[in-house]
Amino acid sequence: MNRDILAVIQERAATFSKGQRKIANFILESYDKAAFMTASRLGKKVGVSESTVVRFASELGYDGYPDMQRSLQKMIRNRLTTVQRIEVTNDRLGDQDLLSMVLQSDIEKIRQTLEELDRDNFERAVDAIVSAKKIYIIGVRSSAAIAAFLHFYCNLIFDSVVLVSANTVSEIFESLLRVGEGDVVIGVSFPRYSSRTVQAMSFARDRGATTVAITDSEASPLAPISRYSLMARSDMASFVDSLVAPLSLVNALLVAVSWRKNDELARTFRSLEDIWDEYGVYEKVPE
Repeated sequence: MNRDILAVIQERAATFSKGQRKIANFILESYDKAAFMTASRLGKKVGVSESTVVRFASELGYDGYPDMQRSLQKMIRNRLTTVQRIEVTNDRLGDQDLLSMVLQSDIEKIRQTLEELDRDNFERAVDAIVSAKKIYIIGVRSSAAIAAFLHFYCNLIFDSVVLVSANTVSEIFESLLRVGEGDVVIGVSFPRYSSRTVQAMSFARDRGATTVAITDSEASPLAPISRYSLMARSDMASFVDSLVAPLSLVNALLVAVSWRKNDELARTFRSLEDIWDEYGVYEKVPE
């Protein structure tokens, strides 16, 4: 189901039973919390049985409660304010071991990313990057860390790589002034999605560049404006974005690209090692 679940609930409110109305009202008022509750916990919260919650999901046209829950989570990811994110996380954590919960969640996100990633899209993105005349990379706010990491290594592999300056909207378009056919623009964005990244990718696409999105799902605003979309699961721990899986995906992308440029890269790093040694870039560790 692609429609907004809240709109569906509101439209069908008159047909609900008493128990279903309790579920519907709670979701409409507290969708940010409902999205992360199990069917059992949601039932207890509103005073109905778990089976009533499951039937409610089916009544709305979902393939069971987990399907409805995923729909809720996708819907809210770009809606939650920072305060709401903290409240949701506090509710999810409860008395759990925080360290174990966060690390296990990150492990799960990497596993899901590996299972769900479109391998053909990945290979085509690698082909495009390797053959690009010029590579532009953009990511702002928390995604800036991923963009900077990708730029650092791409700059060692390729001759012409630009980390798009995104302090202001005007700087974005100035950085992309000469973008065109044969160029690749890589946009990194995760909920809450940056409007500046979306604008930059739209600008590049309209000028004939190949756009590659590193994002979280088909619901991302980057997906429809990108030729290749590489999806990595992300999650939120309080107000902090978990970007472990996206970083792992970027690692894989860099390794795949460098493997294609292996001979050339070996010459580059032999030169770099001499420079690093001459100017003492790295501390020498005694054997």
